[in-house]
Amino acid sequence: MATETTAAVEGHVSPIALEEAGKCVDSHGGAIGMPQLCPEWMGNQIFWLAVTLVVIFFVLSRIALPRIAAILAERQGTITNDIAAAEDLKVKAVEAEEIYNKALADARTDAQAIIAENKAAIKAELDAAMAKADAEISARTAEGEKKIAEIRAGAMESVEEVAKDTAKAIVAAMGGKADAKTVNAAVSSRVKG
Repeated sequence: MATETTAAVEGHVSPIALEEAGKCVDSHGGAIGMPQLCPEWMGNQIFWLAVTLVVIFFVLSRIALPRIAAILAERQGTITNDIAAAEDLKVKAVEAEEIYNKALADARTDAQAIIAENKAAIKAELDAAMAKADAEISARTAEGEKKIAEIRAGAMESVEEVAKDTAKAIVAAMGGKADAKTVNAAVSSRVKG
């Protein structure tokens, strides 16, 4: 590339003209391929480099960096506010969880109390029903025993009558004569024991 530039420069401008114009030329009279490295131009290049850097520094320090700093400060403020809000929400969440757990414990306690009350009410109803059933059973038992006693009394009377009739029939079958008063007395004494 440098040789092409040198050849192109040599073809159009003479090395003496370049030297008289203040251009850097090499020992053969050709132009140098990279003018930035010409020692004669170094001072000029350093000056403009310093001017450019100072301008960039002022542009950055007066315009760009304050805007960037403002944006960073705003972001930091937003992050700080978000962290504070998150901490507040965390505290509220813990409080809400405690309230929920307390409400749950209270509900369980209330449920246990309701269960105990219902058990007591059911037990009372069951005891009343059992007492009523026992009373009905006792009444029916007494009624049944009364009927059984009546049946026994009726059976004993029937047995006595049958025994009297049978005794009369036996005495008559044996060829004897029995009066009703004697047969009744004998059967009554045997039945009584």
